[in-house]
Amino acid sequence: MAKEINTIGVLTSGGDAPGMNAAIRAVVRKALVNGKQVKGIRRGYQGLLEEDIFDMTRESVSDILDKGGTILFTARCSDFRTEEGQAKGAEICKKHGIDGLVVIGGDGSFAGAQKLANLGVNTVGVPGTIDLDIACTEYTIGFDTAVNTAMEAIDKVRDTSTSHERCSIIEVMGRNAGYIALWCGIANGAEDILIPEGYDYDEQKIINNIISNRKCGKKHHIIINAEGIGHSTSMARRIEAATGVETRATILGYMQRGGNPTCRDRVYATMMGALAVDLLCEGKTNRVVGYTNGEFKDFDINEALGMNKGVSSYMTDVARDMSR
Repeated sequence: MAKEINTIGVLTSGGDAPGMNAAIRAVVRKALVNGKQVKGIRRGYQGLLEEDIFDMTRESVSDILDKGGTILFTARCSDFRTEEGQAKGAEICKKHGIDGLVVIGGDGSFAGAQKLANLGVNTVGVPGTIDLDIACTEYTIGFDTAVNTAMEAIDKVRDTSTSHERCSIIEVMGRNAGYIALWCGIANGAEDILIPEGYDYDEQKIINNIISNRKCGKKHHIIINAEGIGHSTSMARRIEAATGVETRATILGYMQRGGNPTCRDRVYATMMGALAVDLLCEGKTNRVVGYTNGEFKDFDINEALGMNKGVSSYMTDVARDMSR
């Protein structure tokens, strides 16, 4: 028989993502509606080990839907990767009466949640990462906002690139995943898109493409470069030397993590946070919430962490065709 959950904790871990606050708000208010107490944990697993824990009410999450970042803050925690740190975290949860925990973050955060579940703390993960690299779900909190932020920035770079008849290499975030780069490449009409899942590191192809387009009267050349490829500045120097075309690198960086969440990130984050609480109230543990085939679902964390995710070959084919 599943144990009854009385107090639910919530933390955000890893990289911040727009929409995390909407998920926090949903966890708090859904838990309170179900008669549960809620404890906020600041700065992720680091804050858990330091017992930076406080009571949360409806008022704690008022007027945060439109705010980027996370009101609970976030941090990396090397101590929590150790068995001693994990055992200490589980004991602190028990000390504060936290028998259910919602972890909002990426796959590294879920690995920590998995360890706590094995130590008797019911846990549910909510996918919060701009990288869209969690295999069990078609959506992760923050991706929609981040990709729109990057798209708008690239539009602006293209304007000045055209004015100066330049080649521009624009590096976007995504860690080792190419989703932001691929989506922006299609949305911004980039001439070349470099992603870890498909780049063959043949710069001569890019050089030939630039020269060919310039002969056809093209006034700019946009290359979207994924963070997992990187080295945009040195690449720009090599391309300029080989083509004679002025080439500049722009690294968008952390601006992609900030800003007001889009409607989709607010709504989907709310649905995922609420579902996480429902799962805990049902006595479930070691689960991760996801969105697939038009529905919000839950998966076993062990299975979720073992899944592999690749980019759509059809999307990459279309991106290539659109750039010709």
